[in-house]
Amino acid sequence: MKRRMRLTDAGIERLKPGKSDTIVWDTITPGLGVRVRPSGFRGYVFHQRGSGQTRRISLGLVTLKSVRDARKECLSIQLNGNAVEAGTNSTSACPIFRDYVADPWSAEHGARWKTSTRKFVDSLLVSQLLPTFGHLPLNRITQVGVNDWFNRYSIAAPGSANKALALLRQILRHATAAGHIAADPTRRITKNSRPRLTRSLSADEIVRLHEALDQCVAERPARAHQADIIRLLLFTGCRKSEIKNLRWSEVDGDTLRLTDAKTGPRTVTLSKDARAIIDRQRDGHGQFVFPSPVNPDMHRGPELSLWPRVRKRAGVTDVRLHDLRHTYASQAVMKGVPLPVVARLLGHRNLTMTMRYVHVRDREIEAAAERIGKAVALAMDRSG
Repeated sequence: MKRRMRLTDAGIERLKPGKSDTIVWDTITPGLGVRVRPSGFRGYVFHQRGSGQTRRISLGLVTLKSVRDARKECLSIQLNGNAVEAGTNSTSACPIFRDYVADPWSAEHGARWKTSTRKFVDSLLVSQLLPTFGHLPLNRITQVGVNDWFNRYSIAAPGSANKALALLRQILRHATAAGHIAADPTRRITKNSRPRLTRSLSADEIVRLHEALDQCVAERPARAHQADIIRLLLFTGCRKSEIKNLRWSEVDGDTLRLTDAKTGPRTVTLSKDARAIIDRQRDGHGQFVFPSPVNPDMHRGPELSLWPRVRKRAGVTDVRLHDLRHTYASQAVMKGVPLPVVARLLGHRNLTMTMRYVHVRDREIEAAAERIGKAVALAMDRSG
């Protein structure tokens, strides 16, 4: 028996995945339904009836459009009577790009994504890929067309263009493997070169940074929370989101048990200084260690307005907040911590990523060479 209900955006969110694919049909617009897969994927479908045939048309992900927009699209398809242009799926035709993105590509990949990744992918699809390629069959997407789009986008946002190209390449490689196209048209398109912006703080710069933090807090005590977040980033090597969104339920003595880190749940061991920073936040109320100053039930916003002021005062204006994580890794290596241990501390899954975070300055190299030279000379003296 078909399941029917008046589809609403909130109602679709509450639909529970079953052991097999299910479709819930709309009682307002005939033929409109929402497919729910066991993975949690939700996508609109429209069954167009006419001339004794029924054509199934994919209307895209529910995260990309509202029920109201889906109903308008169904009406447009009925009025125009052109299912092919609207994006029909047929066994004889090559899939339309937007249909393929909705199902099967997103249905297969989306189950593994975190919420933040899902939002990022949806943003690139809505703003770039679907408006440009959404109406095209997969075999009509050419290298020339992709290159023209990529060059136009790169003029205004070269970094974002790289990310959008990487997503398009992932989709088209999936289509190639599935046999829908002979070759990936993005394979010979090169990403925009990006300057290397990462660096680490020297020992002197670390001292100046802490002095600048002390001065800023002394001038305005309300800055204490932001200063503690910055210090904690340097003491732990954590990402900004991991500290900014930190909950008291994730604090376990000398350990942080992060439930939603970038690479999944991970454990962070706290030093004495890091533990002291967290302990002095316990006067606050709510579930977050660093709550919003406006609403204590929420975490702080994404920006730390104190950082530009502090780095200017410390004389390190070329240092990004994320470079504190690089500094943590570099200091660990210079203190003799093995790379596999540094990788564990940073939550990396492989050493290649960890190597990108390690920066050893010329001064440290010279000091290390001097220590090695003295050790060799001492060994030679003893042998003589």
